Amino acid sequence: MAVTFSVLRPYRPVLAPAVILLAAVLGLAAGPALPASLAGLKTLGPGIVLLLGTGIGAWFNRGRAFIALASLLAAFIGYSLALEYGVDSFAARAVFTASAIFVPLNFLLALVFPERGISHHFNYRWFMLAVVETVFVTWIASAGHSNLSGTVWRDLLEHWLLRSPPTPILGRSVFAVAFVAAAIRAWPKVPVSETRPLDIGLVAALVAFFTACEWADKPGAFAGFMTAAGTILLVSLLQESHRLAFRDELTGLPSRRALEERLHGLGPVHAIAMLDVDHFKKFNDTHGHDIGDQVLRLVAARLAQATGGGTAYRYGGEEFCILFPEARLADTRPHLEKLCADIAAYQMAVRRDDRPKDQEAGTKLRSLRSPEKTLSVTVSIGIAEPQDARATPAEVLRAADRALYRAKEGGRNRVSS
Repeated sequence: MAVTFSVLRPYRPVLAPAVILLAAVLGLAAGPALPASLAGLKTLGPGIVLLLGTGIGAWFNRGRAFIALASLLAAFIGYSLALEYGVDSFAARAVFTASAIFVPLNFLLALVFPERGISHHFNYRWFMLAVVETVFVTWIASAGHSNLSGTVWRDLLEHWLLRSPPTPILGRSVFAVAFVAAAIRAWPKVPVSETRPLDIGLVAALVAFFTACEWADKPGAFAGFMTAAGTILLVSLLQESHRLAFRDELTGLPSRRALEERLHGLGPVHAIAMLDVDHFKKFNDTHGHDIGDQVLRLVAARLAQATGGGTAYRYGGEEFCILFPEARLADTRPHLEKLCADIAAYQMAVRRDDRPKDQEAGTKLRSLRSPEKTLSVTVSIGIAEPQDARATPAEVLRAADRALYRAKEGGRNRVSS
């Protein structure tokens, strides 16, 4: 079972959006499942989900999610109001066309600009964009109903680029560009732990919205896939919040908070290893904090690949912890000794000042030229297991910490128990 979870772990950010999209498809295929007494949920459901997601996006100060959810909410409300004039009315067609263009366009703009939260130093560009789009769409949709709007929009909406439904050609084009931009951002990172659930959620939400537009003439499809889009982004926001709380940003390993949560679930048979980078303070003072961060990432990458079924965590500073559930100390020690030797043997190429920030470009450049210098580090490891049935994981962790100090006193670059 543990092997299954470890295999699925890299795909967890994708699973929730995939399940939600599948549920929307199955719900549409099942036909009119809601009784007449609950028919209002087809209208209220998407609105509630999108409104809740928009509020949480603002509360968490996640700019991209907020823009995406607010755009979807405005599109849903606007189209629902326009439908009161009839499905084939000019108002409904105008709002539908505008939504099919502006929603993916807003996604694209949110992806292009850096993430700076909802507002940035009194910069209200997103608010102004929302006002402009709302006023513009209202002006077009009221063509023939207001002296200000005139009737020219009726002819313009028949242009082949804007004719709908299904999604107009211009809307499909904007969607394609937005989808590519979102997919590039969501492409699996190395390590996989750096892949953000919200990036994947934006891709899936775009797919759900596009499906809602393409199947808008099918009963319940627009509301169902708008609900799916909102739910995907809402779940992604919660996953992102969990990731930020339980994942160390520098190393990509689970954080100390995640470790403390995991300790409560350990059984009577387990082993805990504490690991410390040798002479890290002196190393940091000599080479600088940037090189020190590289060392921590290097060690973390090696720990993440450790054999023996252990899970690595960043404990704090230059300290790490590895949990071996359902394992004995004698079984885990050979794996830790191999890990210790592998780290000591690895020659770390120090980043040049002109090395590209992009990881792939930096890797290609590094293969073409030799580094200015290489460095190596060693680690000391202490390991412990419960000495009796009453020993708690917290006591075992303290015992591993004491074993770590014995490894340092014994000369470092070794495993002690």
